[in-house]
Amino acid sequence: MSINGYYAKSNPELRREIEDNGGLPVISQNLDAVRAYQWEIHFHPPSQGILTPGTFSKPLTLAAKQVSQIGFTVDDIEVHRVNDKVFYPGKSSPDELVVTFDNLRDERTSFQLYKWMQSIYNPRTGEFTSKFNTSPSNFKTNMDIVQLGADMEPISVTKVYGSYPKTWKLAEFNYSTNEFHTIEATFRFDFLAQNEND
Repeated sequence: MSINGYYAKSNPELRREIEDNGGLPVISQNLDAVRAYQWEIHFHPPSQGILTPGTFSKPLTLAAKQVSQIGFTVDDIEVHRVNDKVFYPGKSSPDELVVTFDNLRDERTSFQLYKWMQSIYNPRTGEFTSKFNTSPSNFKTNMDIVQLGADMEPISVTKVYGSYPKTWKLAEFNYSTNEFHTIEATFRFDFLAQNEND
């Protein structure tokens, strides 16, 4: 079986060789990628009462500085027959989503996230929210992770469905550091979908 080169062997369509008339390889001009730092995350809290009024209409979006890997895994079903072991796809397991926020002073980011967390479990009373007894839409919400192009316009959206805050953690306080304070929130979700921008 012979395997032909695609890029390294100067495919005529790719023009790997630089031409005297100014022609450039396709990888230098047509294969632009989505940049890891061009993104926004949009939150849709289940209750408008969770977020306190601030200077900006989207304070959590502006405060979010890092989003962990987003994904899900399909578990394996092992089937054993004599000396063989084969696999079939089983249930899917969504990963946890971790978002790191700058602790914006005027927007009270830490308090807003705590208030959202408190809508799930109230550590003051030890009670879970009574909203669990009515409808999941009262405490579960959706998020949109928007990927931006070079012109800062949305090019695709990762939609996370049925999410709720699971952990709320303040970063350490340390006199020897020279950086902004952050809050880390972990979210659980049910489903996700990767879409092109509508």
